[in-house]
Amino acid sequence: MNSPIIAPSILNSNWAQLGESISMLDQSDADWIHLDVMDGSFVPNISFGMPVIKAIRKYSQKTFDAHLMIVNPDKYIQEFRDAGSDRITVHYEACTHLHRVIEMIKASGAKAGVALNPHTPVDSLIDVLEILDLVLIMSVNPGFGGQKFIYQSIPKIRKIKSLIRQENSGAVIQVDGGIGLQNAESILSAGADSLVVGSAIFSDPNPKEVISKLKNIPGKQYTV
Repeated sequence: MNSPIIAPSILNSNWAQLGESISMLDQSDADWIHLDVMDGSFVPNISFGMPVIKAIRKYSQKTFDAHLMIVNPDKYIQEFRDAGSDRITVHYEACTHLHRVIEMIKASGAKAGVALNPHTPVDSLIDVLEILDLVLIMSVNPGFGGQKFIYQSIPKIRKIKSLIRQENSGAVIQVDGGIGLQNAESILSAGADSLVVGSAIFSDPNPKEVISKLKNIPGKQYTV
């Protein structure tokens, strides 16, 4: 079996040495670098935006996987693309006109993803699954790192996997929140293709080793 797509979240890295953290990830077995963008409105926290993404882009050749936890994401799609984001994921809950936002992401040249909060049913995406490149299942409430995994996410992963097959979609299933070596195999077995991991990587004295261990857990992989 192919290995999963590992997307370390820099939200949990040492921001005083962000360039060094990005360079470390660039030299690791990580596939993507996950960028948690928060505005203090859609979620109760503020992280970083386009200037930081643009500044760290030069430190890595990896795919930049931007997760926009912001209101009115349609206003900033092109700016995030121009800053260096290869994949842009918006929240279903933040988009009044979701189909239009997805098309905007694709028109910018980025891959398009939609995230679902823990309380949002996966059926909400049936009408757009065919045009999506990624579905992000939030396994914690968005806004802060270091939270515990919500195990009700497992049946959600199974259900979205079934819907993706039903709709003949090529969307990657990504899961974000509370993931580590203790539960990664269960998440992948449920149908996940990509794992966003923060605390479990950056709190370990050997983050590259943790990434390698996660990468070597069997799972089905789509084209990165």
